[in-house]
Amino acid sequence: MGKNRNITWHHITVSKADRHLMNGHKSCVLWFTGLSGSGKSTLANAVDLELFQQGIRSYVLDGDNIRHGLNKDLSFGVGDRKENIRRIGEVAKLFVDSGQIVLTAFISPFSQDRDLVRNMFAADEFIEIYLKCPISVCENRDPKGLYLKARKGEIAEFTGISSPYEAPKKPEVTIETAMETIEESVNKVIDYLTKKKIL
Repeated sequence: MGKNRNITWHHITVSKADRHLMNGHKSCVLWFTGLSGSGKSTLANAVDLELFQQGIRSYVLDGDNIRHGLNKDLSFGVGDRKENIRRIGEVAKLFVDSGQIVLTAFISPFSQDRDLVRNMFAADEFIEIYLKCPISVCENRDPKGLYLKARKGEIAEFTGISSPYEAPKKPEVTIETAMETIEESVNKVIDYLTKKKIL
């Protein structure tokens, strides 16, 4: 219930199933996880574009963008990183309840945090997509110059350098972004959604 006990959950009139019927597709969260530079934002946006072109209702929640607004009060310490992921899970759940496919692009390095979010959803609504990419490749890409700063000690608790990344043990989809093209990767995600009859 949180800190305030004087609140009541109000049930909605239009159900998620009603929205699925109107949209012509089911809703879910595509949870992209991987090291910085593994291609999460790039792939999430590419999949979103493909869904949009197919007339599917979808939206991307990007890690950096969320920290510009909703989570701008959070640091990169362990506790705040956990809270960052918890909040994103709650927002993603609202999108799924609204009948949309929501694509989240967050490092989300800890298995426990990803499992916490998975447990917010019904079976088959949480689709973990692991962008498996060698850290050497991510570091060579370094689109934001973060690895260089981390190596210089300018960024504390940087995932892959001074803080661990716990790879998913059983993700629904694994994409090796150092070897698979964007087109191949997008097709892999769309094929999974089709196979699971979400689309």
